[in-house]
Amino acid sequence: MKISTKGRYGLTIMIELAKKHGEGPISLKTIAQANDLSEHYLEQLIAPLRNAGLVRSIRGAYGGYVLGDIPSKITAGDIIRVLEGPISPVEGIENEEPAKRELWMRIRDAVKDVLDNTTVEDLANHTDNGESDAYMFYI
Repeated sequence: MKISTKGRYGLTIMIELAKKHGEGPISLKTIAQANDLSEHYLEQLIAPLRNAGLVRSIRGAYGGYVLGDIPSKITAGDIIRVLEGPISPVEGIENEEPAKRELWMRIRDAVKDVLDNTTVEDLANHTDNGESDAYMFYI
């Protein structure tokens, strides 16, 4: 399964809104500038998020967007499903032989578990403590 820029930028929008939750609406222009993204592209992504109730728009001179619920109630899975569709590593799982079908279903379930148990609050509060699982090679 590959998450496209729609899903990645959608998560960015939601994380930025979660970081400012309770402080009033935030414009897409502000989010675009802060993350060096296209405001026009973010405008295309906000409509399905709004239609799904994940964000609300506030009109007016100081308008913008706010989360549709508290950050701890919105999961990464909610966002990815709205922007990317169903979570599945392969198409047509039901047509696979049993051993491969079982593998694809286990992968799907593991990905769903991570996405559905990660809230935008978790993502907004994430801090990079400098520890990384990456390997360091010295030559």
